[in-house]
Amino acid sequence: MKHALFLSTAAVAALSLAACNKPASTTADNAASATSNAASDAASTTGAAVNKAEDATGAAVGATSASTLGSHDTAAFVSNASQSDMYEVQAAKIAEQRSKNPQIQAFAKMMVKDHTKSTDLMKPLVQAAGQAPADKLDDRRQGFIDHLNKASDADFDKTYVDQQVAAHKEALDLMKGYAKDGSDAGLKDGAAKIAPTVQMHLDKVTALQASLKG
Repeated sequence: MKHALFLSTAAVAALSLAACNKPASTTADNAASATSNAASDAASTTGAAVNKAEDATGAAVGATSASTLGSHDTAAFVSNASQSDMYEVQAAKIAEQRSKNPQIQAFAKMMVKDHTKSTDLMKPLVQAAGQAPADKLDDRRQGFIDHLNKASDADFDKTYVDQQVAAHKEALDLMKGYAKDGSDAGLKDGAAKIAPTVQMHLDKVTALQASLKG
């Protein structure tokens, strides 16, 4: 019995000694790793906050543009309408891949279908008006796409939905504004036809936004 007790005591002592004699480099490596992870988490949180602020600023700029120049200037209307469709399709394709929420996936699928349809509807009207649609996104809308791609999995759905609410408010102002005050009859008619679909999209995504908050 005394022999067994001696062995147990010796084993505990050996383990304690091993722990005490653990290389300093291992402890330093662990500390460095923890510090690096903390810094990375902090940078990620800061980056997300900056992107959110930039999205909000971009949304405000877009809303102003849509309700002023875009509501009556044909070239501005065509540029913004074509970029709106491009942005919606690109963002929706990202959401189809990344979101795990069936409602958001369904909404994104509808965005691809409906905004491809509106692009096709406007194409001959744009040509008849002697205009050319934008061939790429401007920096503001490209920023939205970049922020969507950079969003963490946990923040993705909210980032997408918040962007969509702002984008559809802007698009609705653009379509309604040009339908009322635009100078080209064909484009005015096209804008009037598209506006109800944009309103329907806005209603749906606003409801999605409320459900995420709930």
